[in-house]
Amino acid sequence: MDKVKIDHLKTESRNPKTLNLDTMSTMDILRIMNEEDEKVIETIREALPQIEKTVELVISALNNNGRLIYMGAGTSGRLGILDAVECVPTFSTTDEVIGIIAGGNNAFVKAVEGAEDSEELAAKDLDEININEKDVVVAIAASGRTPYAIGALKHAKSFNAKCISITCNKASQLGKYADVAIEVDAGPEVLTGSTRLKAGTCQKIILNMISTASMVGIGKVYGNLMVDMKATNLKLIERAKRIVMESTECDLETAAKTLEMTDYSSKTAIVMILTGLTKEEAERKISENHGFIRKCIE
Repeated sequence: MDKVKIDHLKTESRNPKTLNLDTMSTMDILRIMNEEDEKVIETIREALPQIEKTVELVISALNNNGRLIYMGAGTSGRLGILDAVECVPTFSTTDEVIGIIAGGNNAFVKAVEGAEDSEELAAKDLDEININEKDVVVAIAASGRTPYAIGALKHAKSFNAKCISITCNKASQLGKYADVAIEVDAGPEVLTGSTRLKAGTCQKIILNMISTASMVGIGKVYGNLMVDMKATNLKLIERAKRIVMESTECDLETAAKTLEMTDYSSKTAIVMILTGLTKEEAERKISENHGFIRKCIE
């Protein structure tokens, strides 16, 4: 890798509004942070066409036994893992959505020195999960120059996997290796170079969009209800009951009884109540319709 040059990056430039940050009152700091965060939504809006293309690629991959794989270092890697992990209880994913951080899972809580500077480490991490042409690899890097992220897309491309980049600088180096480059410009951070701030917020929102819209696209949502949610605790069991009640307009007793019969599968319970089918029949109909409840009841 060539000598690192970051002085040209917007994410590394100084914010003229906060040159005297250390002399400001607490309220002034908070007001400026709030004002700067408002810019995040606007800059993401400009990237919606690229985010749409990404979602379409992810839906196609998931429908063909492929995976959505997030890769990044530091804050970017942590955000990818966060989104992947949250897909498990929200959408009952298993290994369809994966988050990988440079330096391994321990790097989530403690920085691993030098991990982000290795393209080879990214290739190794992808090999360990058997990267293949069915997968979509999303490399995340606020700067757009992180070697680990670049290495991820280079290696993924050699397997003909679809490659996506998410950066907070335009015309990024990382974007050159992507089939779809999602590039936003939220401007300089309140605290110079601290990309866990606006840049991190941009990345988090974009990842929310990609995973949520993709899960809608593969039948894991009915209306605006998370019908593939895993009811793994008391709160979620109560939420499952509400989901069934709101979907079918049944009473609490019916929702609870049907959920018990289905091992708390909201999707199966909804189809049973709306169609009068048995558990086995409902499960078969759901499978035939690739998970889409609306198709099951039409």
